[in-house]
Amino acid sequence: MNDHFLLVASRDPWTHPATRRCYELAAQLAAEGRRVTLVLVQNGVLPARPGSASAQLQGLSREGVRVLADVFSLRERGIAVGRLAKGVEAASLEVVIEALEEGAKALWH
Repeated sequence: MNDHFLLVASRDPWTHPATRRCYELAAQLAAEGRRVTLVLVQNGVLPARPGSASAQLQGLSREGVRVLADVFSLRERGIAVGRLAKGVEAASLEVVIEALEEGAKALWH
């Protein structure tokens, strides 16, 4: 049984409170010992910049959640890959396709 969870957050946490619930789910799954990847796409990449907004993402990373920011979404929003908050990695959306091919359970928010 594949115990990998792939959560895709496409909205920012300021205008869409459900985004924070997505983060909370990621933390809960990681606390249960599951493999969790949180992929930030579209406006979901906005809190990947260093600052107070990135604190929750950094916390998720410390808790074992792999936090990825889509390079295309970053580029479209003028966010340099080298300027991401600690614990957030830049990645292409290929990681989503690969995870789905491997049988990851996916939730797109």
